Amino acid sequence: MTPATAQLDVVTGAFSYSGAAITRELRAAGHRVRTLTGHPERAPAGTDIEVRPLDFADPARLTEALRGAHTLYNTYWVRFAHGRVDHDAAVANSRVLFDAASRAGVRRIVHVSITNPSLDSPYPYFRGKARVEQSLAGAGVPCAIARPAILFGGDGVLVNNIAWLLRRVPVFAIGGRGDYRVRGIHVDDLARLCVELGASQETVTVDAVGPQSVTFRELVDAVRAAVGSRAVVVNVPGPVLLGLSRVLSVALRDTLLTRDEYQAMADGLADSAAPPTGDTVFTDWVAAHGAELGRDYANELDRHFRPARRLADQA
Repeated sequence: MTPATAQLDVVTGAFSYSGAAITRELRAAGHRVRTLTGHPERAPAGTDIEVRPLDFADPARLTEALRGAHTLYNTYWVRFAHGRVDHDAAVANSRVLFDAASRAGVRRIVHVSITNPSLDSPYPYFRGKARVEQSLAGAGVPCAIARPAILFGGDGVLVNNIAWLLRRVPVFAIGGRGDYRVRGIHVDDLARLCVELGASQETVTVDAVGPQSVTFRELVDAVRAAVGSRAVVVNVPGPVLLGLSRVLSVALRDTLLTRDEYQAMADGLADSAAPPTGDTVFTDWVAAHGAELGRDYANELDRHFRPARRLADQA
């Protein structure tokens, strides 16, 4: 198959985290990739990936950007409300995207969701994810949904920033008893799963989870050992943890942890009893990558909300 005749797929955020991993898998399979991105100015110089703006305010332009694609791999979402962008807006934007894909004749959508979404969830993140899945079901395009809990590997935020703190603070606080479980999947395992779902014709929803479920305390202990930290790990009430997080967030000019994120994890929503769809064992991966984890802080607001020009000025 020549490049001109290779299957064209569209990935939202091909230069971001999970989108970049999916893009690598697609290109390894010989597919052409076009990306829809909210930051087209951040495209690497000389990239051969087609770059189009992810412009929800212009559905006609979005439809044209999707035309000719076989599969849309959608990773678009917002982790927390910031400025005018909240979970309700993300739901509405997702609906615009799915409608545009339908009008463009996209033949399949693979959507990245979250474990345990629910229309009745008290948490806007999980409730919003359920509403997006509902919108996708009504879009009229054959689809598959992958539901990860947390991701690790690559330049992910959560595990890296835990490591960053453990390298620098004398005391590391865990909310509650820390016995709530987390079942993460390596970002490359998620990418392989998504590409497999894209090649299938089945309408399916699967939990994207690795082979290992650990308590949050075990997760922190594994990272602590891997980076050689001497920090004392202590358990504190949830409100105390959130207060500490707010102070650190101000100092870091970021949002380190939200109340909903902590409470949802404490409620067990980052765990799953489903069969594993990834092969990478979290504790093995952490032990092998401890030397590089947490060397630099991963700032969520810089990645998704601050203009590229301002970031360059800060570099």
